[in-house]
Amino acid sequence: MKKYFKTGLAAIAVAAVFASTAFSAEKVKVGVLHSLSGTMAISETSLRDVLLFTFDEINAAGGVMGKMIEPVVVDGASDWPLFAEKAEQLLVKDKVAATFGCWTSVSRKSVLPVYEKHNGLLFYPVQYEGEEMSPNIFYTAEAVGQQAIPAVDFLLNEGMKKFYLIGTDYVYPQTTNLVLFEYLLSKGVSVEDIGGGLRKDNAGKVISAGNYTPFGHSDFQQIVADIKKFSASGDACVINTINGDANVPFFKEFAASGITSEDCPVVSFSLSEDEFRSLPAKDLVGHLGCWTYFMSIDTLANKKFITNFNSWLAKTKVPGIIKKDRVTCSPMVLSYNGVYLWKAAVEKAKSFEPEKVMKALESGISFDGPGGKVTTQKNHHLTKTVYIGETLETGQFAIVETMKDVFGEPFLKGTFKK
Repeated sequence: MKKYFKTGLAAIAVAAVFASTAFSAEKVKVGVLHSLSGTMAISETSLRDVLLFTFDEINAAGGVMGKMIEPVVVDGASDWPLFAEKAEQLLVKDKVAATFGCWTSVSRKSVLPVYEKHNGLLFYPVQYEGEEMSPNIFYTAEAVGQQAIPAVDFLLNEGMKKFYLIGTDYVYPQTTNLVLFEYLLSKGVSVEDIGGGLRKDNAGKVISAGNYTPFGHSDFQQIVADIKKFSASGDACVINTINGDANVPFFKEFAASGITSEDCPVVSFSLSEDEFRSLPAKDLVGHLGCWTYFMSIDTLANKKFITNFNSWLAKTKVPGIIKKDRVTCSPMVLSYNGVYLWKAAVEKAKSFEPEKVMKALESGISFDGPGGKVTTQKNHHLTKTVYIGETLETGQFAIVETMKDVFGEPFLKGTFKK
C-alpha cells in the first residue's frame, strides 16, 4: 500500500493550515458536495438532506470534540468538471476538515486528484465498481462484492440462466458489468446467455459487456424489446446499473411492454426507496434490489433513525427541502454512517487533521448504524451486512436474504476470492 500522507515540513504546513482555518474555537467546517440540480439531483439531494440532519443531530449532542459542525454546501450540478472546481473551492477557500459527497464514479474520479493534491479527506457513500483505493478517500459505499456479486449469486440460486446487462454509459456500469461478465463465465454461464452486447479489442479480449445509454436517456423502446425477446425462453433476468432519472422511462417502458417480474426479474444497483418516489412502484412489484440497508429493516436503531430524520424534516428551515412523503435508503444511511465514523475517528485521534483522522479510521472503528454494525478497514472500505430485497407495491423492499459481516474488497481478484 502506498504511503498515505505528507511528512516532515509538508505535514507541519498542513497541520498549521488546519489549526488556523479549518475550525475556530467553536466550529469546524465540513463540505457537502452533491448534485442539487441536473439529472442526478433525483438521487443526490436526499444525501444533502440526510447530511444536514446528521450534523444537526451531532451538534445537538455536543458536537465533535466540543466544536459545532458548520456545513459548507456546494452544487456539483451533475457536471463532472464542475465537481472538481467545487472540490478545489472546499479545500482551498473554505478549508474544510472533511467532505461528504459525490454519487457517480465519474464525479468521484473528477475530484480524486484534487483531494490527493491538497491532502483532503472525502467520504464516498454510493455503491461503485471498485478497482480504486485512494489515500484520501474513505469508501463507505458498497463495493462490487457487497452488491453486484451477492445479487448475481442470489439469482443463480433462484435458477436464473440468462443475464441481460444494461447501464448508463460511464465507468461504474461498464466496470461492474465487465466484472459480472467474468464472474458469470466463472459460474458456468455461457457468453450467449449474457445479453446486452460485447465489445472486444483487436486481440479479441472483451473490454465492455452490456448495453449502455447516456445520462438522462428517455427512449428505451428498442432495448426493452430486446429484453423481451432475450427473456422469452424463460430463466432470464436483467442486471440494471442505470443511474439517475433515466430509470423512470426505463421502468415505465418495461411495465408497458407487459414483461413482469415473474417473466424476467430486474435487479437494480442504483435504484433505492428514494428513487421509487418517482417510479410506478405498483408495476415493479417483485423486482429486486441489493443494498447494505433497506428502510424496512425492523430494528430499534433503524426505527430511531427514521423517526429522528422525519422529525428533523418537519422542523428544518433550510430552503428547498421537501418535507412530505420522504423515505430513507442505503446511500443516505452510508452518508450518515460516514459522518459518525469521521466523528469517532476525530475523537480517537484527538485531531481534525486528515492524516491523523485517516490513521484512526484505518485502525478499525465500528458504528452501530441503521443498517447494522459497520467497521472500517485498513483498505478504506467497510465490513457490513448485505441485504437482498424484493420490491413491494408501497415502494419498499421485503428482505429476502441477509448476509452479515461482508468484507469490503475493492479489487477484482479479491472479489473473486471472497
